Amino acid sequence: MKAAVFGASGYGGQILMRLLLDHPQVSKVLPVSSTSAGKPVYGRDSGLGPDLNGKLSEGRTFLSRDEALEEKPDAVFSALPHGASAEFCEPFFGKSVVFDLSADFRLRDKNIHLQAYDAPAPFPELRSTAVYGLSEIYETQIRKSNLIAIPGCYPTCSLLPLIPLGREGLITSVITINSLSGISGAGRSAKEASLFVERSENSVAYNPGLKHRHQPEMIQEFNAAGGNAPIFFTPHLTPMRRGMLSTISTQVKGKPEAVFNQVEAALKAAYQGQTFINLTGSRIPSTRDVIGSNRCDIGWTVEGPINGSSMLYLFSTIDNLVKGASGQAVQDFNIRFGFPQETGLPLRGEV
Repeated sequence: MKAAVFGASGYGGQILMRLLLDHPQVSKVLPVSSTSAGKPVYGRDSGLGPDLNGKLSEGRTFLSRDEALEEKPDAVFSALPHGASAEFCEPFFGKSVVFDLSADFRLRDKNIHLQAYDAPAPFPELRSTAVYGLSEIYETQIRKSNLIAIPGCYPTCSLLPLIPLGREGLITSVITINSLSGISGAGRSAKEASLFVERSENSVAYNPGLKHRHQPEMIQEFNAAGGNAPIFFTPHLTPMRRGMLSTISTQVKGKPEAVFNQVEAALKAAYQGQTFINLTGSRIPSTRDVIGSNRCDIGWTVEGPINGSSMLYLFSTIDNLVKGASGQAVQDFNIRFGFPQETGLPLRGEV
């Protein structure tokens, strides 16, 4: 199979290149960059290592979009920014299966997209055909779709613990989500806020609530699962390269032990047999556990009673560049083309 990677010189694109070059079902990888076409791939990514299986084109250079189009790829992975991604993918719609890592097709309501991104929703006629690519939740729909919108890293980290509980009607009170992200989530382009001097020894909250563009994704998908509790979300930048931790709290009816068991039962039922979901129970997971892997680790604790209710705390960790982006895209690729979900994907975190 042939796979094209748009934005191959960015962080997400670089992870995709590594995963696809090692994927046993991919015979050719087409790295596409509008700014680096014709230039050596290793000039932008010296850590990529040798192409042992000869999957890159002769010369091992970045390709233009037209060159990739001539290759007729089976799959296209777009790691371009929102707003640019859908337009760049246009010639491939209907010809290749498109895995869009941007936000261009994540929101089903074009009016909500306009509010969140201050720009009209691209290709509104295609929105009804796009599937939200949260792998463990929409596996059946992904198998039949030719346009898959890869979720954002914050929604992935927060929704995986929340959706099973929303389905079971366990959460009816206000949900508070505090998420911490590594700096790589801001992308590779130069930004003052991402400079070493700005980020080192410094943590900061930013764009709380509806000011953050991922908030509507969380609301959309939690509501789609049957949840109806309000969500308050605050992201934070922390001085680490990669990783994401979400701490989610909400008040739940019942005594602590009963609530703990209900949460455990709901999560086990939802994720039984799912390779990349690791339930840690009362052990709180850390980002170091999952860095370099496509895993999401989920833990939980319960305190109370408080006036007949208990306070539930959910803890979720992912690698923001793998399960939060490129790894989940490859997982969706595996689902779509009928390969085992773990094919070509790392299960274990770095030591």
